[in-house]
Amino acid sequence: MIKIITSESVNCGHPDKTCDIIADSFLDAALSQDKDCQMAVECAIKDNRLMIYGESTTSAKINYEKIAREVLKDIGYKEEFEIIKTLSQQSPNIANAVKKDELCANDQGIMFGYACNENKYFMPYPIIIAHKLVKKYDEYRRQNQDTYFADAKSQVSVAYEDDKAFKIDTILMSVSHKKGLEHETIVNDLQENVIKPVLKEFSELDSSEVKYVLNPSGEFYIWGSFSDSGCVGRKIIVDTYGGVGKVGGGCFSSKNATKVDRSGAYYARYVAKSIVASGLADRCEVELSYAIGLTHPLSVEVNTFGTNKIENEIIKSLVEANFDFSVANMIKELNLLQPIYAKTACYGHFGRDEFPWEKVKTLKI
Repeated sequence: MIKIITSESVNCGHPDKTCDIIADSFLDAALSQDKDCQMAVECAIKDNRLMIYGESTTSAKINYEKIAREVLKDIGYKEEFEIIKTLSQQSPNIANAVKKDELCANDQGIMFGYACNENKYFMPYPIIIAHKLVKKYDEYRRQNQDTYFADAKSQVSVAYEDDKAFKIDTILMSVSHKKGLEHETIVNDLQENVIKPVLKEFSELDSSEVKYVLNPSGEFYIWGSFSDSGCVGRKIIVDTYGGVGKVGGGCFSSKNATKVDRSGAYYARYVAKSIVASGLADRCEVELSYAIGLTHPLSVEVNTFGTNKIENEIIKSLVEANFDFSVANMIKELNLLQPIYAKTACYGHFGRDEFPWEKVKTLKI
């Protein structure tokens, strides 16, 4: 049976992603000075107004306005922004639950990690191709800043037969541009400078009959926060697996590692990828649940969707024997106190070897 799976990605100039990048830049600034910081400083954007709000308990000296303006400038905004800031320290009710004799979860919640053996990224094709397209577009538009701007989206549909990807069905891209640019020019520029280079990497998929939908709205010269509003955490499907596999209820950006929405999801990906890379299954999803104030998860579940090469009970026992899901260990094993998070905020948190949760653990069997 043939089915179509579709995923999307968005570039740094999309207002939601702009906010994610700013929030994670705050986190990086804190971690570079104070590894024990507790951060959840978010932002929202509309027109030339940026609101910074949330909780910050840290000894770090952070110039929030300066960081935000630097990110906005790098993205390509030339306007002067009005910045409103409302911050407080973390609630002592939460702080007292987290820092005990052993580090505890900062909140309750469920997290999922997923991996598959479709490609070298151990990611579903639709989301990894969608990310590659907007990343390539961002490189191209930075070389043509008078013509193309930072707000852009991609959407990729891949055809599967018997759960095996075999062709790219549709590619949709919408990119912001200078006023008056001919639609034919936009289509040609995207085809030659963005789409073709990306598709070369995925030559194992048939792309001979791809349906292209490029800037279908027509004009897109009003972009970013002047076209739409944005806030942190509204792109959790983009940030994870593109709708393949489940996602938890919490976003990643702005949160330090004691917040298991982030660290738990990263560790679950690490476990799932290690299982697939070890040849134990073609697909794997790991589900975790945590409670605030507790050191270990309430539950750990492993699903291989019938693709397991050995008994599922053995895989589950291998997970229990090889991985420690305590909050303190997840942070230590994945080295999550580094200031690396601004780089995660765009182009996906998974399928990128630069991040420590993408390494593969050799399982002791």
